[in-house]
Amino acid sequence: MTVSYTLKVANSRFGGFSKLLFRWKGSIYKLLYKEFIVFVALYALLSIVYRRLLTEEQKRLYTKVAQYCNRSTDLIPMSFVLGFYVTLIVNRWWAQYTSIPLPDQLMCVISSNVHGKDERGRILRRTLIRYANLSAVLILRSVSTRVLKRFPTMDHVVEAGFMTQDERKKFESLHSDFNKYWIPCVWFTNLAAQARRDGRIRDDVALRLLMDELNLYRAKCSMLFHYDWISIPLVYTQVVTIAVYSFFAFCLIGRQFLEPLEPGQEGDLDMYVPLSTLLQFFFYAGWLKVAEQIINPFGEDDDDFETNKLIDRNLQVSLLSVDDMYQNLPPAVKDKYWNESTAQPPYTMATAAETLKPSFLGSTFDMRMCEDAEQSQPVEASPSMSRIQTPLLSRFLAAASPAISIKNFGRAGRATPHLRRPRGDGAFPSPHPGRPEDPEAVARIEEEETEDEESRGSEPPTPGGRLGGLQSPKAYEMQRKELPRIQVKAPSSESIGAEQPGGWEP
Repeated sequence: MTVSYTLKVANSRFGGFSKLLFRWKGSIYKLLYKEFIVFVALYALLSIVYRRLLTEEQKRLYTKVAQYCNRSTDLIPMSFVLGFYVTLIVNRWWAQYTSIPLPDQLMCVISSNVHGKDERGRILRRTLIRYANLSAVLILRSVSTRVLKRFPTMDHVVEAGFMTQDERKKFESLHSDFNKYWIPCVWFTNLAAQARRDGRIRDDVALRLLMDELNLYRAKCSMLFHYDWISIPLVYTQVVTIAVYSFFAFCLIGRQFLEPLEPGQEGDLDMYVPLSTLLQFFFYAGWLKVAEQIINPFGEDDDDFETNKLIDRNLQVSLLSVDDMYQNLPPAVKDKYWNESTAQPPYTMATAAETLKPSFLGSTFDMRMCEDAEQSQPVEASPSMSRIQTPLLSRFLAAASPAISIKNFGRAGRATPHLRRPRGDGAFPSPHPGRPEDPEAVARIEEEETEDEESRGSEPPTPGGRLGGLQSPKAYEMQRKELPRIQVKAPSSESIGAEQPGGWEP
């Protein structure tokens, strides 16, 4: 029977988990106490033999063997081997639970799509859902010891009402070497097709929906069969078991409290009871027992699945849904909040404090923006807004790097290293002769270049140039403040032609 303690841990409180340590049913104490007693008894026996029965020479030999065994325990990766194995077992355990077939979706589809208040319609709905439950009982008899003890033969299945005598004869007349849990599902499909022909299922869409839900139900039955058939490889289970048992076999010898080899040598503290070793046994052996318990959850352990209770629940709920609840609806009336724009259910005194908590509207809802109104004004992005170098880079460079902007990018594109022969009128040919030139763009570029040349001509020369020479601290500080706005212009084609009148050959 599954041990549930969910209510005990609903709220986190001081010592909340500590209260669970005193439970016996489903506890690690109940699972491990026999192995723990055997380990303690063997350790005590070896300790008595070492302390009382061995000679001094034999004790020295035993000490060397014990030290070797103690070093050997570090070579066994217990945490890795056990952790990976138990993780695999727990994932498989939960997947098996989610594969148990539940008729809830199927019964809703049957109740809404198989019509008829007469006796024939009632028989069709109850028979369809009974076939689904029969298929689940047959597969659970194959994998669960509890269900097999409840229904050891097909006579018990017939007596329980999951199958009629005629259906049993049909079932046993079909010979197959494999599990025949799927036969009731085939009966379901044939009966649904007959109901469609009789008009009990009104359209093909409803029939398709019914078949889809049945296939999902049958697929879960098939998964239970395959989980029972395909186990975790035996090699892996053997490796983990041998690792745990050999680890504690070495601990029995190597974790004894030993006398020093030399007469004047100081030995370790003699505690008689190895508390750390006993805790290790409790953890590692308990880990292995947990995997042993849940590797097949269809047994009779404390935390195995309650398959018999599931069968009872599924049959009762499904028959109630397709029979008593068929078109048995309460009257549709106006709800309590019909005339209210905002529905607010009442609270009790125990939960009234929750009404004082504000609703969550987003993590940035209460974020306060910058108080500077200038920073909150909307700005439009402009192509003329150029990127500037970072202040950190300006600490290492004496001058600013060329700012990247659309204007500079276009100007740098004209100053290419591919030199061209000037035309007869003194102008350089276009680098893209196939493309027409924009007169307005050319005029704007020439105007900007003229302004740049005039601004450069009006600047007074510095003793060491713009970037070199000695400067006063005040002048250097003013220049550093101006660095983000400096843009290094590429020389224009006209200035290149003026310096070399003859031009260049490509």
